[in-house]
Amino acid sequence: MKGKKLYAGLLSTLLASSVVLGACGGTGDDKEKASSGDKVTVDIFQFKVEFKNQFEDLVKQFEKEHPDIKINVKTVGGGNDYGAALKAAFSSGDEPDIFNVGGPSDVQNYRDYLADLSETKAAKAALEGTLDSVKDGEEVLGLPFNQEGYGFIYNKKVFKKAGIDPASIKTYEDLEKAVKTLDSKKKELGIEAVFALAAKEQWVIGNHLANVFMASDFNHSVVEAYNAKSAPFTKSEELKRMLDLQAKYSVQPVLSLDYSQQVEQLFSLGKVAMIQQGNWTYNSIYDIDPEFAEKNIGFVPIPVEGFEGKLPVGVPMYWAVNKKSDEKEVTAAKEFLDWMYTSDAGKTAVLEDFKFIPAYEGYDTSKIADPLSKEIYKYASEGNTIGWVFLGSPTGWQEGVLAVNMQKYLSGESTWDEAIKKAQEAWEKSRK
Repeated sequence: MKGKKLYAGLLSTLLASSVVLGACGGTGDDKEKASSGDKVTVDIFQFKVEFKNQFEDLVKQFEKEHPDIKINVKTVGGGNDYGAALKAAFSSGDEPDIFNVGGPSDVQNYRDYLADLSETKAAKAALEGTLDSVKDGEEVLGLPFNQEGYGFIYNKKVFKKAGIDPASIKTYEDLEKAVKTLDSKKKELGIEAVFALAAKEQWVIGNHLANVFMASDFNHSVVEAYNAKSAPFTKSEELKRMLDLQAKYSVQPVLSLDYSQQVEQLFSLGKVAMIQQGNWTYNSIYDIDPEFAEKNIGFVPIPVEGFEGKLPVGVPMYWAVNKKSDEKEVTAAKEFLDWMYTSDAGKTAVLEDFKFIPAYEGYDTSKIADPLSKEIYKYASEGNTIGWVFLGSPTGWQEGVLAVNMQKYLSGESTWDEAIKKAQEAWEKSRK
């Protein structure tokens, strides 16, 4: 990175996302036995399924270098509700030592459990602004995973064959024209549809798509969204037409289309021209078709009036340490997080294996590994970004209220005006 100043403003008040169960963590009895011996056991409960295997490989490397620490990893994300699963874990008494929080609302909900991480090496290396939404006074209550961005990931070969220059797509009208061209040439292009809209995934429509059209209402600030008494939805009609466009020209039925089908079965196999997703999909695409991933994918920004040519960039989630764990476990948890983001081995994995855009100083960003992340870094470094404000919304609102009502609209159970009105009323009620 070019120092902390690069992301001041860009990330000052972001931010931040999102499908299967991974390896299970140890039981309480296992932990007690391990902790009573020579080893300290740290249980991690994390959401990012996209790097599950790579993360577990790094854990094994850490354990080899730290034979006195045993780490169990449990991954819940995407199609499974991480927030609900985490809440259940705490309610059952099976509390993890390391877990994820998404921003101000999660910090408030788990405040009694959050250890101060301000003295960790990772916190001191975090880029300016990336910690703002997890601070309480001088305390730092979370460490950023990475930086991510999203938009329409497109198939370069399909666009070229259709005679479409992606750089020419700036406005909604430009996008609509390109979509109609692609649709008219489906047979020639060898695609089933233009889009694969994973509307079954509430985070795809309620978090990411909605965020693009809500960010300006809160000045692209997650903190401002968190403090807002209402959701203006001044770009409600823009959100509607973008949802309509994707749904109309998508593989059907969109309400049963999930993340795995969207990314792995449809886009990675060349059956659709575009998907609304982010750079976190790269490993999955690469696993299906390395050559396609490396040479034939890129981003088209989701057009928003007044913010054309910008990508939403933010921190998807933060690592938190449970301060109610035993002192040895808290110390070991901090040691692992520091090692992951500041050691040479950890930094190599972050860049090359996880395919992350670092949220920390001390990285050679010329080594950002994949084309999607490179594009996002370019947009971010040039300031062509839209803030991630969705995690400043009331707890559970984006998916449990907004996305649910967007799904009802797509199914014909609700009008658009009814869907937005219900979402606005729920926001206001939660903020009274």
